[in-house]
Amino acid sequence: MSLTYPESIGVGLLQGVTELFPVSSLGHSILVPALLGGQVKKDLDMTAPNSPYLAVLVGLHLATALALVVFFRKDWIRVIRGLVSSIRERRIESVEQRLAWLLIVGTIPVGVAGLVAEKALRSALGKPLPAAIFLALNGLVLLGADRLRRGGGGRRRAGADAAHTPGEDPAIASDRRLAKLTLRQGVWIGAAQILALLPGISRSGVTMSTGILRGLNHEDAARFSFLLATPVIAAAAVLKVPELLKPEYTGIRGPVIVGSICAFAAGYVSVKFLTKYFENKSMTPFAIYCMVAGVGSAIYLSM
Repeated sequence: MSLTYPESIGVGLLQGVTELFPVSSLGHSILVPALLGGQVKKDLDMTAPNSPYLAVLVGLHLATALALVVFFRKDWIRVIRGLVSSIRERRIESVEQRLAWLLIVGTIPVGVAGLVAEKALRSALGKPLPAAIFLALNGLVLLGADRLRRGGGGRRRAGADAAHTPGEDPAIASDRRLAKLTLRQGVWIGAAQILALLPGISRSGVTMSTGILRGLNHEDAARFSFLLATPVIAAAAVLKVPELLKPEYTGIRGPVIVGSICAFAAGYVSVKFLTKYFENKSMTPFAIYCMVAGVGSAIYLSM
């Protein structure tokens, strides 16, 4: 496999944006090369024998996870402090302690499913046409969650939509609202990430949708989704990145580094934009995009 610097920059920017926007990074990583065709399609084909493209993508995921860690650094300090104090004191009472355990129980299901099923699903469905179909279905999921919430179908928690106290840090206010989730709700929201093993289904999209249906507002659902995604993305990257250290991949390490820098920058800008966007806006524009792009791609690929 060859990977040019322009390709690595394009893939890095694509990964950094689509991993956090609810539009599926894996789906786009499969569809965009297929739609562009030519040498790009040949270079960025994860189904080709001995292709390191997936390892490259996971390396870019690591850069995106790093962007999330940097953006939410204060939150992660509180979460780690809460986990340490919870273990030391053998209790789960404070906001930081509850949020720490919500993130842990929410991460376990997708971690287990990823180890068991990721390779099989990628081999069976990691092709352009299935990715296009699942992208359209992802749009339906986003639209359905928005419509159910507006129609009162979501399970609302007391205070879920309450504004933060004047002078209170909005992040701390959001943590306080998230801490009202039960551990069972945390498991359900985290388990939704399993669907993102299907190319075209967005990790952030399905976790946000599940969070909304469990009573979270868009702002808190997005925040919880980004916090949940960080350890999952980082763990997957740690498992896959060593493949890039193989001697046969020496020639693409430079482009991968450049692509990772682009993914970090795009990821940081994306999470900064989305955390503000979801303070008062819905997922409907992303739902419409996914349905149009998915159906359009499926028709084009079938011709």
